[in-house]
Amino acid sequence: MVAELSPAAREDAIARMTEHELDVLVVGGGVVGAGSALDAVTRGLTTAIVEARDWASGTSSRSSKLIHGGLRYLEMLDFGLVREALTERGLLLDRIAPHLVRPVQFLYPLQHRFWERPYVGAGIALYDAMAYTSGTAHGLNHHRHLTRKRALREAPCLRSDALTGAIQYWDAQVDDARHTVTVVRTAASFGALAANRVKVTGFLRQGERVTGATLADVETGRTFEVRAKQVINATGVWTDDTQALADTRGQFHVRASKGIHLVVPRDRLQSTTGLILRTEKSVLFVIPWGRHWIIGTTDTDWSLDKAHPAASSSDIDYLLEHVNSVITSPLTREDVEGVYAGLRPLLTGESESTSKLSREHVVGHPVPGLVVVAGGKYTTYRVMAADAVDEAVRGLDARVPDSCTDQVPLVGAEGYRALWNQRRALAVSADVHVARIEHLLNRYGSRVHELLAMLRAEPSLATPLPGADDYLHVEALYAVTHEGARHLDDVLARRTRISIEAWDRGVAAAPAVAALMASELGWDEGQKNREVENYLKRVEAERDSQTKLDDDTAEAARLGAPDIVALP
Repeated sequence: MVAELSPAAREDAIARMTEHELDVLVVGGGVVGAGSALDAVTRGLTTAIVEARDWASGTSSRSSKLIHGGLRYLEMLDFGLVREALTERGLLLDRIAPHLVRPVQFLYPLQHRFWERPYVGAGIALYDAMAYTSGTAHGLNHHRHLTRKRALREAPCLRSDALTGAIQYWDAQVDDARHTVTVVRTAASFGALAANRVKVTGFLRQGERVTGATLADVETGRTFEVRAKQVINATGVWTDDTQALADTRGQFHVRASKGIHLVVPRDRLQSTTGLILRTEKSVLFVIPWGRHWIIGTTDTDWSLDKAHPAASSSDIDYLLEHVNSVITSPLTREDVEGVYAGLRPLLTGESESTSKLSREHVVGHPVPGLVVVAGGKYTTYRVMAADAVDEAVRGLDARVPDSCTDQVPLVGAEGYRALWNQRRALAVSADVHVARIEHLLNRYGSRVHELLAMLRAEPSLATPLPGADDYLHVEALYAVTHEGARHLDDVLARRTRISIEAWDRGVAAAPAVAALMASELGWDEGQKNREVENYLKRVEAERDSQTKLDDDTAEAARLGAPDIVALP
């Protein structure tokens, strides 16, 4: 099987999923839906996955981009969740996605003498011990205690009066959207039928039982039916909305919590390590991200538009205020390159504080033929997916093997480490600087050969995109031919991170990327211009929303740029 999410592969998938009854239809193209499709198809089940917008366009492209056990859950005595997440962290680092997930170190500044070091130190020691005893700490250093002087050498940006010492420990990070798309590609390589921009409009029923779904191709407006023995609802913060289509309230409900992040240039904070800071509500991360830092996050209730949560001026001020309280050179609005807002799908509970709602996941079977999975955190997506498919399997007559995704490397993982060792030879043979090869290897792994073949066929694709020197023209083209990108926003916001990493948020790159996409997607000049115009409106609307004081006015400003739809 091929692993390309090309325009032709999408059309073929839509046609084939209507031909015969499937074993499993997965609704939702975030990381849990993608993981569910991969889990199901690798158990030998005929599987399809559909997503109403773009792969990872919701929560799965707007996280803190960390693969971690969750130190704060230790403090809540949620040892099971931490151990589970640490096990998944190790699998991703070592076997499943070593080309996409990599170690990152954090400094935990201590602010109180005497009691805080033994208290925090014991928690971090337990964190490391749980990883080591589960055999999943490969490649990660053990934590270490630092004096204030040593901590300031690691992070000169910290105010000397803001800490009495520090503890440094290791976790991992990932480009969440890229990882999610790669999970979808891997599922497709095993035979799953995958189609984005396909929306569920209703469920098929035989009496009480759900037997499939009615779908609409958002690109063309055509409607069709897909029959399946089991449907898995993995729609995250849209869980309740999808449940409503089945005329059932479900066994649990999902509440959205908004978290925003700021992106600032790496030179604004002098540090060789990431930072984790306590706030009055939760924790604040300062995360190394290439030539940038990601600062986040907030945790506030959200009841407005789920597709486009907006970051308000108050949100931005909150983050700046907290990070500025511990650094020597305060950050200002002018230092912020990018801002993004995402929604966490939290299971509703008795507490009104979203930071205290459960991050545990739940799987339900509200009516025969329909499985619902919700909650959880990005790191444990594979476990959530396996649990969802386990539940779906209970409704099938045939004997189905257990999950094997802990043994399945994602597309690009096989051979990655050998190619990394050969990167200088690769650079010479491709006539590309070794830094470019490293960049491509850390985004595409062993699939780098596909991009290098495209460069040999068209050398002009080796040039950087305008206003986004970290990315090459070939990456924008590859996003369409192999990664399912359908619109300009898909490339600038998810296949690359130009929309949050470039000072102009991708405005300069937009025409060049649209021109590359046009030939592959059959756009005429009018559609190409509409794509660029829509993207510029999106940037303008986001900038405007970030000047508003509250969620209501910020959201109204953000919705000034609606989603673009391809014209048939």
